[in-house]
Amino acid sequence: MRWWYSLAAAGALLAALAAALALTVAGLRPTTAEHGHPPAADARRPPLRFGSGGSFKVALFADLHYGEDAWTDWGPAQDAGSDRVMAAVLHAENPDFVVYLGDLVTANNLPIPNASLYWDRAVSAARSRGIPWAAVFGNHDDMPFEWPPEWFSPDGVPPLRCPPPTPSTAASGEDQGCSFRGTPRIDLMATEISKNRLSYSSIGPKNLWPGVSNYVLQVLSRTHDNPALLMYFLDSGGGSYTEVVSSAQVKWFQSQSQFLNPNGRIPELIFWHIPSTAYVKVAPKAKSEIRKPCVGSINKEDVAPQVAEWGMMDALAKRPSVKAIFVGHNHGLDWCCPYETMWLCFARHTGYGGYGSWSKGSRIIEITENPFSIVSWIRMENGTKHSDVTLSS
Repeated sequence: MRWWYSLAAAGALLAALAAALALTVAGLRPTTAEHGHPPAADARRPPLRFGSGGSFKVALFADLHYGEDAWTDWGPAQDAGSDRVMAAVLHAENPDFVVYLGDLVTANNLPIPNASLYWDRAVSAARSRGIPWAAVFGNHDDMPFEWPPEWFSPDGVPPLRCPPPTPSTAASGEDQGCSFRGTPRIDLMATEISKNRLSYSSIGPKNLWPGVSNYVLQVLSRTHDNPALLMYFLDSGGGSYTEVVSSAQVKWFQSQSQFLNPNGRIPELIFWHIPSTAYVKVAPKAKSEIRKPCVGSINKEDVAPQVAEWGMMDALAKRPSVKAIFVGHNHGLDWCCPYETMWLCFARHTGYGGYGSWSKGSRIIEITENPFSIVSWIRMENGTKHSDVTLSS
């Protein structure tokens, strides 16, 4: 059917595309399934909005690494520790929103058919308290299983503590025991958004795959229905593909930001997992004291950046509306440093899983609408607060 010859049909198509884009960037998902994946649990979820006091507070949970060594006593104990950290932070801060900043699970340690079981445990910290959240992928979330060398010792493969079958897996005939196939990014995200009304995550445009967690969320003004803050989420790769923000993602960001914020009047925040090479340029020397203008408390390692820079930092630097980028990945870093007209910040290692024995916590971001300001600090598991920094100056 040659609908493209019909001007009226073309106009209707453009209107539909504009409506679909508006739904995507507002965080409202379409009600129909896409690309063979289930629809969102609730396409009518309320838009994010600045509170009655004029502020919007975000807690970053980075590098939780659920599911490590599940066949040992140590692994489940680490997961319980991660539960405690998030509970303590959420109790102390009562944020409006949570960002899961990648590496929610350590898939290379998960001998189970579906890593979504551990992913679901990670997001339950926000869900159980009625706090909306969004997630991006890290380099461990869909990494292939790595066979432990000790499994080939004389003692052999240990008895595995596999999750019991559920009614849904039993009905579908899925593997009831342990499996080593991993869970693809698409499946992890589709499961999250189909089961959780409070999830504002998105699978993202298909033309950006294998990068999945690419989407925009608007935070509306306290007093009207126009956006007062834009939050961009990007998949920085790793695991099943290269650790990079691609040139296709750069073009997507440029298109989205031009459509939503052509005059740059709305402040913009950026979230991804693996730091860009720009972080290396501004980083304090590893293991040295953090000095002004950088602000932070731990600087225990070198920055481990993406493998290449394909133009995202140039695109961001051209937009004064971009105030800060937030990443995880390096467990021994929690500083913020200025770069061009923005700030580059690490979150704090939140999970007991993953490398490093440093104390656990969360980076908190508080945005005030009028007068506009962004301040950030670290809230620790033990309740202490430190490393206050103003990111809007």
